[in-house]
Amino acid sequence: MSRIQPIDPEEAMMTAAFYEQQGAARDVFKVAKTKRPVPGRGEVMVRVAVSGLNPSDVRVRTGFLGPMAFERIIPHQDAAGTIVEVGEGVDAARINERVWVYQAQYGNSSGTAAEYVVVPSQQAVFLPEKVTFEVGACLGIAAMTACHCLFADGDIRGLNVLVHGGAGAVGEAAVQIARYSGAWVAATIRNPDDAQKVRSKGADLVIDMSSQHVAQEISKATDGKGVDRIVEIDLLSNLKIDLDVLSSSGTISTYSLKEADDHVLVPVFRAMKGNNAFRFVYVYTIPEEAKQKAAKVINACLENGSYDPTIGLIVPLAQISEAHEALESRRVKGKILIRIA
Repeated sequence: MSRIQPIDPEEAMMTAAFYEQQGAARDVFKVAKTKRPVPGRGEVMVRVAVSGLNPSDVRVRTGFLGPMAFERIIPHQDAAGTIVEVGEGVDAARINERVWVYQAQYGNSSGTAAEYVVVPSQQAVFLPEKVTFEVGACLGIAAMTACHCLFADGDIRGLNVLVHGGAGAVGEAAVQIARYSGAWVAATIRNPDDAQKVRSKGADLVIDMSSQHVAQEISKATDGKGVDRIVEIDLLSNLKIDLDVLSSSGTISTYSLKEADDHVLVPVFRAMKGNNAFRFVYVYTIPEEAKQKAAKVINACLENGSYDPTIGLIVPLAQISEAHEALESRRVKGKILIRIA
């Protein structure tokens, strides 16, 4: 028997958004009925309540990350919803469990922009009862990335952390998780309107890069000690700043790039003298063990009430093109979500 609680064949269809060629959102997206997936061994099927959009979803659709690997792609990595069916080897007690989903579409054709999605059981993480599906759909890629940038080189309790782009999805997650984990947290912004929001998320120091000198502000706030970890969104632009504020044996963890083939010229001897390390983080290839550790940290943060992502836009599945356009134009501050159920 391949499944527990089989679905009626007459109901084995679902509504999904998909594209069959890369290009502009309005040109390629279709929303239509398609075959519902079936969970295999070690997998679960989740009825999606809310799907979360990430920059990587746009980059796959536009071809930034290369040609399509499948003839049809249902996009999106993140979601929150309810497990309705499990495959062999998965405890049937998980049926009806509320979960948040991460990395659903990476390496396969079907993501979370649909009524149902199938993922390996460990990629459907228990969602605490008091946490909404909307918040659950914000976690996944952003929170996992933030966690690996922060913890890949050990515990951060008592350390000084600098988060560049504190108003962005990963930056906001890093600020909240770092503060919850016992670090002193500084965050940079480029728009003064973001200062209060970033401060409210737990940043001890907010630095406006448009009007303040980052190194001076960090030095003053840390009595010249600098920071031990940097969560970096733009290494190409911020490298000098980072080396100016990084403490001895400190680490820069960078997770983003502006071009598909970014090159950064590193002053090796300067970094060598500081015993500094560079970590490059691509969330999709982080070891599974690290992802499971991150999931525990994220859930602990949620349970504590210390994780409150900013939601900027929620639209129905029929308006998925508008959601993608909003992300590409950067006109919306906060996570962009697709309401499915």
